[in-house]
Amino acid sequence: MAQEVGARLGEREVLFAEVQISRCQSVIERILYVAHDHLNRDRGVLKSANRETDLIVLVESSRMTYGRPWHPERLFFLLSAARHFAAELEAEGFQVRYIQAASTIDGLERVRAEVGDLPVHSAEPSSFKQLELLREYGVTFVPNDFFLTSRPDFKLWADRQRTFVMENFYRAQRVRLRIMVTDGEPDGDRWNFDADNRLPPPKNYNWPAYLEHERDEIDAEVAEQVRAIAGLAPDAATWKPTQTWATTRAGALAQLKNFIDNHLAGFGPYEDAIAADNWALHHSLLSPYLNNGLLHAEEVIRAVLVAYRAGAPIASVEAFVRQVIGWREYINGMYWFLGPGYREKNELGATRKLLPLFTDSTKTKMACVKQVVGDVEARAWAHHIPRLMVLSNLALVTGANPQEFLDWMREQFIDAAEWVMVPNIIGMATHADGGLLMTKPYAAGGAYLNKMTQSCKGCAYDPKKRVGDDACPFTTLYWDFLDRHRDRFVRNHRMSQQIFGLNRLSDLPELRVRAQQVLAGLDSGEI
Repeated sequence: MAQEVGARLGEREVLFAEVQISRCQSVIERILYVAHDHLNRDRGVLKSANRETDLIVLVESSRMTYGRPWHPERLFFLLSAARHFAAELEAEGFQVRYIQAASTIDGLERVRAEVGDLPVHSAEPSSFKQLELLREYGVTFVPNDFFLTSRPDFKLWADRQRTFVMENFYRAQRVRLRIMVTDGEPDGDRWNFDADNRLPPPKNYNWPAYLEHERDEIDAEVAEQVRAIAGLAPDAATWKPTQTWATTRAGALAQLKNFIDNHLAGFGPYEDAIAADNWALHHSLLSPYLNNGLLHAEEVIRAVLVAYRAGAPIASVEAFVRQVIGWREYINGMYWFLGPGYREKNELGATRKLLPLFTDSTKTKMACVKQVVGDVEARAWAHHIPRLMVLSNLALVTGANPQEFLDWMREQFIDAAEWVMVPNIIGMATHADGGLLMTKPYAAGGAYLNKMTQSCKGCAYDPKKRVGDDACPFTTLYWDFLDRHRDRFVRNHRMSQQIFGLNRLSDLPELRVRAQQVLAGLDSGEI
């Protein structure tokens, strides 16, 4: 395997010569390593950068490019954004090296071989694995300030909790950060407007257009590289990046402005809907830039609050604020608090292989799944409800191995950092932690999907049916999931109503048979 990766790397360096942004032109005292998700001039290790005495290094490792079957759009975004960032630093007068190497450590070693055995500084990495690798190499860390809540501060909060309820954390955040509160009390006399934001998808709605981002020479070079990595023919006909995602700081700021101007007011009401005629609804599309550093939560929240004071509706503003200062900060904090072993949890004993439909949307006749997987194939993105209530719901009720599903999500989604996906998938999506994060599993049948999507009309399956050849697989598998885990969930006070409903099913024996037929059909790509 090592020889194969080495051979690929050698071939790649022939095709795509190392990007040398600038040669060292003065005495270097420090090497500043900038990870591909730390692309922020004012945060992390670059806060103290000195143009005269620091050498800024970015390493494009073989593990980053060849290590997984990455979605081309995701890989393109990560690489092109980093290349643009390096070029912008060089234009500011910094001494910059962008290195292609077998690993991050190999890249740093090559730089030190050229400039001397100098100290390497970096912001704290965003994953346990990278933290350990750089720590063993002797890197000096500065605190990771790409979030509003430091890791030590989150631990202080978590250590005081009996249960890790996100809502409690979110309210504490509102008070601590003085966001939409007066004398400790929430604006509108409510902390949470979630109940107002559960409308089904509207009919005949005029969705505002989303920005398209023009591609430049760096984008074109990276697209060619991604085609080579994916083994595609070297022409745009095989694959080319969409214009959905910006690869520069200026583009990320334009996306933020477009959200504020055209989507913030409508964000809340339809945030949980899945529309047939629009893949993004009023969602911000800012998560990739928040997760790679091009935007910071502080400036995003500041812009939203300006709009709030100018009259943006409180329900939409609160919903967005909750996602950024509540859920996003909570997930990052829990990733570090729970430790590296958390990602291996599998409390429900789920062992089924990942379904073929996850890698090929033509392998299912389920309309909602086909639509969502198709959206992921097209843009490496779907908003939080398709992720949770379609993709994750399906993985949960079919008993998919949580680590396999986690790997797939990491590889396919453009904003899928390790710290994001581990708590979201192990804790929320697959209930693999047994309820440590979420007190109940997020399983649902066809009734929910019939209400919140526009997929059921015209689908081959009936969301109202549990049994029969045309029964909705979600409906069948939802009840089968409860039946399989009845002994566990009967002790869960939040599941008592569902278990009571299970006990009232007169067709449970037939449902168990149909569930096995559905699982076999999903495995073969025929359902």
